[in-house]
Amino acid sequence: MTDNYDDIIHLSHHVSKRHPQMSLYNRAAQFAPFAALIGYEKAIAETARQTSPMIEMMEDNRLLMDKKLSFLSSHLEKEPIVTITFFQADEQKEGGHYHTINGVIKAIHNHERTIMMIDKKRIKIDNIVSIECNLFSSDYFL
Repeated sequence: MTDNYDDIIHLSHHVSKRHPQMSLYNRAAQFAPFAALIGYEKAIAETARQTSPMIEMMEDNRLLMDKKLSFLSSHLEKEPIVTITFFQADEQKEGGHYHTINGVIKAIHNHERTIMMIDKKRIKIDNIVSIECNLFSSDYFL
Protein backbone atom coordinates (compact mmCIF):
# COMPACT_ATOMS: atom_id res chain seq x y z
CA MET A 1 0.00 0.00 0.00
CA THR A 2 1.38 3.38 -0.96
CA ASP A 3 0.81 6.54 1.02
CA ASN A 4 -0.75 9.41 -0.95
CA TYR A 5 1.48 11.98 0.81
CA ASP A 6 4.85 10.40 0.09
CA ASP A 7 5.66 13.05 -2.50
CA ILE A 8 5.12 16.05 -0.16
CA ILE A 9 5.78 14.78 3.33
CA HIS A 10 9.38 15.99 3.42
CA LEU A 11 8.81 19.43 1.87
CA SER A 12 9.26 22.54 4.02
CA HIS A 13 6.21 24.38 5.44
CA HIS A 14 4.85 27.09 3.15
CA VAL A 15 5.28 30.69 4.36
CA SER A 16 3.23 33.32 2.54
CA LYS A 17 5.08 36.29 1.08
CA ARG A 18 1.89 38.32 0.87
CA HIS A 19 0.32 37.77 4.34
CA PRO A 20 2.23 38.18 7.63
CA GLN A 21 2.36 35.13 9.85
CA MET A 22 -0.36 35.11 12.52
CA SER A 23 0.78 35.12 16.17
CA LEU A 24 0.01 32.10 18.35
CA TYR A 25 -2.27 34.32 20.46
CA ASN A 26 -4.38 35.31 17.43
CA ARG A 27 -4.45 31.74 16.15
CA ALA A 28 -5.73 30.53 19.54
CA ALA A 29 -8.42 33.25 19.56
CA GLN A 30 -10.03 31.62 16.52
CA PHE A 31 -10.94 28.65 18.68
CA ALA A 32 -12.02 30.54 21.81
CA PRO A 33 -15.63 29.99 22.90
CA PHE A 34 -18.12 32.72 22.18
CA ALA A 35 -21.60 33.50 23.44
CA ALA A 36 -23.99 32.82 20.61
CA LEU A 37 -26.84 34.20 22.71
CA ILE A 38 -25.62 37.40 24.33
CA GLY A 39 -27.21 37.87 27.75
CA TYR A 40 -28.52 34.30 27.94
CA GLU A 41 -26.48 33.37 31.03
CA LYS A 42 -27.58 36.56 32.77
CA ALA A 43 -31.23 35.81 31.98
CA ILE A 44 -30.88 32.26 33.33
CA ALA A 45 -29.27 33.56 36.54
CA GLU A 46 -32.09 36.10 36.98
CA THR A 47 -34.74 33.42 36.50
CA ALA A 48 -33.02 31.18 39.05
CA ARG A 49 -32.75 33.97 41.64
CA GLN A 50 -35.21 33.28 44.45
CA THR A 51 -37.68 35.78 45.88
CA SER A 52 -40.30 35.41 48.59
CA PRO A 53 -43.93 36.50 48.48
CA MET A 54 -45.05 39.21 50.88
CA ILE A 55 -47.01 37.75 53.79
CA GLU A 56 -50.25 39.53 54.70
CA MET A 57 -50.44 40.35 58.40
CA MET A 58 -53.44 39.28 60.45
CA GLU A 59 -55.66 42.08 61.74
CA ASP A 60 -54.59 41.50 65.38
CA ASN A 61 -50.93 41.81 64.41
CA ARG A 62 -51.65 44.98 62.42
CA LEU A 63 -53.40 46.55 65.45
CA LEU A 64 -50.45 45.62 67.67
CA MET A 65 -48.07 47.16 65.13
CA ASP A 66 -50.12 50.39 65.11
CA LYS A 67 -50.00 50.46 68.91
CA LYS A 68 -46.23 50.03 68.90
CA LEU A 69 -45.78 52.77 66.30
CA SER A 70 -47.99 55.12 68.30
CA PHE A 71 -45.90 54.43 71.40
CA LEU A 72 -42.68 55.06 69.49
CA SER A 73 -44.06 58.30 68.01
CA SER A 74 -44.56 59.69 71.49
CA HIS A 75 -41.10 58.58 72.66
CA LEU A 76 -38.85 59.68 69.77
CA GLU A 77 -36.96 62.12 72.02
CA LYS A 78 -35.57 59.08 73.90
CA GLU A 79 -34.01 57.88 70.61
CA PRO A 80 -35.49 54.38 70.80
CA ILE A 81 -33.29 51.57 69.52
CA VAL A 82 -35.44 49.28 67.43
CA THR A 83 -35.17 46.01 65.53
CA ILE A 84 -37.43 46.10 62.49
CA THR A 85 -38.18 43.22 60.15
CA PHE A 86 -39.72 44.36 56.88
CA PHE A 87 -40.41 43.23 53.35
CA GLN A 88 -38.59 44.89 50.47
CA ALA A 89 -40.01 44.29 47.02
CA ASP A 90 -37.64 43.11 44.29
CA GLU A 91 -37.10 45.64 41.52
CA GLN A 92 -36.70 43.00 38.80
CA LYS A 93 -39.44 40.47 39.45
CA GLU A 94 -42.42 39.58 41.59
CA GLY A 95 -41.78 39.03 45.28
CA GLY A 96 -38.88 40.28 47.34
CA HIS A 97 -36.92 39.64 50.51
CA TYR A 98 -37.34 40.14 54.24
CA HIS A 99 -34.69 42.24 55.97
CA THR A 100 -34.02 42.91 59.65
CA ILE A 101 -32.26 46.09 60.70
CA ASN A 102 -31.28 47.61 64.02
CA GLY A 103 -31.07 51.32 64.61
CA VAL A 104 -32.55 54.49 66.01
CA ILE A 105 -35.78 55.98 64.69
CA LYS A 106 -35.48 59.62 63.69
CA ALA A 107 -39.09 60.23 62.59
CA ILE A 108 -42.36 58.48 61.85
CA HIS A 109 -44.29 60.02 58.95
CA ASN A 110 -47.87 58.75 59.25
CA HIS A 111 -49.11 60.66 56.20
CA GLU A 112 -46.39 59.02 54.04
CA ARG A 113 -46.65 55.73 55.97
CA THR A 114 -42.85 55.62 56.39
CA ILE A 115 -40.32 55.44 59.18
CA MET A 116 -37.11 57.44 58.82
CA MET A 117 -34.10 55.96 60.58
CA ILE A 118 -31.24 58.08 61.88
CA ASP A 119 -29.05 56.71 59.04
CA LYS A 120 -31.61 58.14 56.52
CA LYS A 121 -33.03 54.71 55.62
CA ARG A 122 -36.77 54.83 54.91
CA ILE A 123 -39.02 51.88 55.68
CA LYS A 124 -42.61 51.58 54.50
CA ILE A 125 -44.84 51.03 57.51
CA ASP A 126 -47.13 48.72 55.55
CA ASN A 127 -44.15 46.41 54.83
CA ILE A 128 -43.15 45.97 58.48
CA VAL A 129 -43.87 42.54 59.94
CA SER A 130 -42.13 42.94 63.29
CA ILE A 131 -40.83 45.76 65.44
CA GLU A 132 -39.10 45.39 68.79
CA CYS A 133 -37.72 48.12 71.01
CA ASN A 134 -35.79 48.48 74.24
CA LEU A 135 -38.55 50.80 75.53
CA PHE A 136 -41.39 48.29 75.16
CA SER A 137 -42.61 46.73 78.36
CA SER A 138 -44.20 43.33 77.86
CA ASP A 139 -47.41 44.11 79.79
CA TYR A 140 -48.13 47.30 77.82
CA PHE A 141 -48.55 45.40 74.53
CA LEU A 142 -50.62 42.46 75.75
